[in-house]
Amino acid sequence: MREYLVIFGVAIGVTYLLASVARQIALGVGAVARVRDRDVHAIPTPYFGGPAMLGGLLAASLVAERLPFLGSADETVFTDIRAVLVGGALICVVGIVDDLYELDALSKFAGQVLAGIVVVAMGVQFVYLPLPNTFLGLDQAQAMIFTVVLIVGTANAVNFVDGLDGLAAGMVAIGAIAFFVYAFILAVENGETRAIAAAMLSAALAGVCLGILPHNFFPARMFIGDSGSMLLGFVIACSSISLTGQFPPSSLAQGVGDAEASFLAALLPLFLPAMVLAVPFLDMVLAVVRRTRARRSPFSPDKMHIHHRLLEIGHSHRRAVLLMYAVAGLVAFGSVVLSLFSGWQSFAGFAVLVVVTAVAIFVLPRLDERVGP
Repeated sequence: MREYLVIFGVAIGVTYLLASVARQIALGVGAVARVRDRDVHAIPTPYFGGPAMLGGLLAASLVAERLPFLGSADETVFTDIRAVLVGGALICVVGIVDDLYELDALSKFAGQVLAGIVVVAMGVQFVYLPLPNTFLGLDQAQAMIFTVVLIVGTANAVNFVDGLDGLAAGMVAIGAIAFFVYAFILAVENGETRAIAAAMLSAALAGVCLGILPHNFFPARMFIGDSGSMLLGFVIACSSISLTGQFPPSSLAQGVGDAEASFLAALLPLFLPAMVLAVPFLDMVLAVVRRTRARRSPFSPDKMHIHHRLLEIGHSHRRAVLLMYAVAGLVAFGSVVLSLFSGWQSFAGFAVLVVVTAVAIFVLPRLDERVGP
């Protein structure tokens, strides 16, 4: 665990320092978010949080390879990590070009698919799908399709939710920490090595998210841009995919609870990105339906996302972000707990937190109105 804390700290520090450099480069080359009607920021703000976070991931990986315990891991562990870094660099470059020149939706989508195919070609892919009481093996074509769909879907979900200062980075940090806890507990309970790619990637991902937040939280001095949001979605998706390749199905299904919890534990690597990013995924689906019904492109921007609606009902910018964090934490950690542990206590605790979060979302604006300025 101490070595994971080391790479977590390295990711935070390197990302924080590189962000200042990236911000100056963005200002120099004109990679700046102009103020538009659908935006909530009031002044032009530089992009390029993505390259800073990519640098943090690379530094954390290099340090992990030289630590006594993590560095002695099986070579397949670092093969997976290198594949994710290569694919992440590719999707980050696509985002940088978009931040500079505003790529059309089809070109950006093609870049996302290409990054997914590169990762699959380097060995990171689903090898089976969990089903009740069994597992469905996948051939190469099926594995590639499932893997690329999850990667592209997660990258776009994070990109969609990146509408408020610090929102995407904070939500992915929460998801990455939850997934690290899941992967680490699974390894401990099944007697497997703790040195696994999923845990290393999750620890580093959480670190780079926290490293960028001092620059990106409201009021933001820089944005992560498409280069950052797509990178975050890409890495968290690849972390879950990598876990299924490094744990046998029996280990995933064993879990730490009864049969029902065991099946949920086996499903978690496949569905955790969707669970962690449940709100962004829901927001993305609603946006596609809304725009399609209006006979517009599904990728055309508007100001009707969930975070915009939180602002409309009376929440401040900062509180809207914190409430979205609360929802992300509720879903992410609730999914981990319910998949690994059974019993009414887990469900009761989850239900209480759901009620508290719902009250905070809908009651706080009314209290503000009664208190007044």
